[in-house]
Amino acid sequence: QLHLVESGGGLVQPGGSLRLSCAASGFTLDGYAIGWFRQAPGKEREGVACVVSSYGIKNYADSVKGRFTISRDDAKNTVYLQMNSLKPEDTAVYYCAAKHRIPGDYDLATRNLAPEIYDYWGQGTQVTVSS
Repeated sequence: QLHLVESGGGLVQPGGSLRLSCAASGFTLDGYAIGWFRQAPGKEREGVACVVSSYGIKNYADSVKGRFTISRDDAKNTVYLQMNSLKPEDTAVYYCAAKHRIPGDYDLATRNLAPEIYDYWGQGTQVTVSS
């Protein structure tokens, strides 16, 4: 059975850093796109970053470009989200999600930060940015 488990969340001061991990079990990351999403209270879930393939095709939301970095380690079956220069508005529950890649996947090519195209989800980890 396919599982995703996030870890690494916590409380950090503005300007600080955190690294989130998404560990996959029951499947191998090769062949899947992995995305990071977040949901703040009263807001819709939004895409933050995704890595589409082992060749390093990545995409970021404008709000995190230059501050967040997504990476994947297929040997460890884990995807990371390095978050630097954190702001209070980054406070949210962060989720990772997986989507099986198929050749010519239109959704991954055109809207890979849309939560609705992902099939498998972790339980989330809380990130709070506050002084």
